[in-house]
Amino acid sequence: MISDRILCVDDDPNILQSYQRALRKRFRIEPALGGEEALEAITKDGPYAVVVSDMRMPGMDGVELLKRVKALAPDTVRMMLTGNADQQTALEAVNQGHIFRFMTKPCAPDDFAQALEAGIEQHRLVMAERELLSKTLSGSVKILTDVLALVNPTAFSRASRVRRLAGRVASALNVEPMWQLEIAAMLSQIGCLTLSEKTLQKAYQGEQLSRTEWEAFETYPQVGRDLIAHIPRLENVAKFISYEEQRFDGSGFPPDGTLGADLPRESRVLKVALDFDALVNSGRTEEIALAEMNDRIGWYDPEVLEVLRRVLEIEEIQEVRRLRVSELVDGAILADDVRTIQGTLLCARGQEVSPLMRARLKTYLANVGIQDLIKVFMPRDVFAATL
Repeated sequence: MISDRILCVDDDPNILQSYQRALRKRFRIEPALGGEEALEAITKDGPYAVVVSDMRMPGMDGVELLKRVKALAPDTVRMMLTGNADQQTALEAVNQGHIFRFMTKPCAPDDFAQALEAGIEQHRLVMAERELLSKTLSGSVKILTDVLALVNPTAFSRASRVRRLAGRVASALNVEPMWQLEIAAMLSQIGCLTLSEKTLQKAYQGEQLSRTEWEAFETYPQVGRDLIAHIPRLENVAKFISYEEQRFDGSGFPPDGTLGADLPRESRVLKVALDFDALVNSGRTEEIALAEMNDRIGWYDPEVLEVLRRVLEIEEIQEVRRLRVSELVDGAILADDVRTIQGTLLCARGQEVSPLMRARLKTYLANVGIQDLIKVFMPRDVFAATL
């Protein structure tokens, strides 16, 4: 809804009353006695189309007020009316308060009215453009997601799962604005339109890709970025997507050296959500998937990974350990296949260590030879108890 209300701010109640008397037939003017009262009115009774403030007021001057109005209600048009018309005041008002009009006292009623009309018209233009952009944005996103759902249902399904998980993590991290992260997650797989279903299935299941498949797969975030970069208001979303496969230590793609806190936080959230979804979708439990991710040193933002654990309410923390056969503990889960030194498969990944398995592995170790260390998942407290 577009507002035509005007908030006039001054520390002199007589001036505020004169504004209302002179202009009440043409404008909806509401008074505020000082900056604090103005901010309270904006918070409780806004939005206002225009805020007109005096400069010299006790406690909070006009520049500070209009600067805070900009942060609180960025679409409200800001004006200043002051008897102190020095150059420094004007510069501060323009640079800090981003004002639309700077007027000096005394201001003729007709001139004041014209300025208010211009301010209301500017507010209408801003709101109309916002509505147009919003409709363009929502329409563009819907078209892209509809195309993805039709052409590649697997990628669309993954994007839907990632959006839900990334949204929970981002909410716990107080990421703002949330809508950009949610759209980035929903469009995170749009670049996969150029990939074959077979390549996608292998990538999502964590299977080994051929060199040709890998070269095609590693371009998908940049393809996604290029598809949406020129849609109004999605410039940041495109950037988040372009770095969604970049690791925290700067490895991964794109190989441009961006790492750590220089990576957009939204991209760091997407990386965690995408990899967690891939691991769970390939058959891991949530606990095991999180353990594998914790073992990938340098891949993820530690804060994001910890928040993922909290939002999933994973209390029993699994850790990846590399143990000799003699150190294996019943109940641990194999994190990798166990093979002889000749490559014969003895135990498959995902099996639970048991007395029978340990006895068998000891026999092969003594008579045939097996790999030096066996990678297993173990609850952190169980491992600590064995030390």
